[in-house]
Amino acid sequence: MSTRLVILGLLRSRPLHGYEIKRTIEEHMGDWTSIAFGSIYFALEKLAQEGAIELAATEKSGGRPSRTVYAITGKGEAEFRRLLREAWLTVERSTYAVDIALFFMDAMPTDEVCALLERRAAQLAETEAWVAQHRSETVSNHHVPPQAEAIFEHVSKHLAAEASWTEETLRAVESGLVGPARRRRRRTRPKETQ
Repeated sequence: MSTRLVILGLLRSRPLHGYEIKRTIEEHMGDWTSIAFGSIYFALEKLAQEGAIELAATEKSGGRPSRTVYAITGKGEAEFRRLLREAWLTVERSTYAVDIALFFMDAMPTDEVCALLERRAAQLAETEAWVAQHRSETVSNHHVPPQAEAIFEHVSKHLAAEASWTEETLRAVESGLVGPARRRRRRTRPKETQ
């Protein structure tokens, strides 16, 4: 959905070819989207087949291959608005590789798990600092729309939540509330007499 929404949204401003769409995504949306280059061309073909976009021109520059320039149609405008409304109401449940690691943490010594959680906390702190710096640089650019501030805030809050969870989990593992030590304590608890 997001690839289609982004392409249609960008074509609302003016007709573009695939490389221009890719470059715009990388330059202005790369911090908060992960749209693969190949998916852009696949989506362009599909949107054209559906009549949401149409061929506006074909450009040829020097010895380079020709480029197809696309424009949004009335049907595409309606699809854009439908996808935009859907995006506002979509609540995504994220899955995290670290949760799988946590599930299987009994396979590792507790001190190694703690060391890895400390490294994770350091990586998150570095990422938070980079986002803060990049946010400051980006929102000060007069070409960047004001809603970029809210997007960066959303990213920052997610990172802060991850950092907080990592620190709490590290403390729980260190204290034996989570992990192999906790399981051993449960197993060795004496059975109650009846």
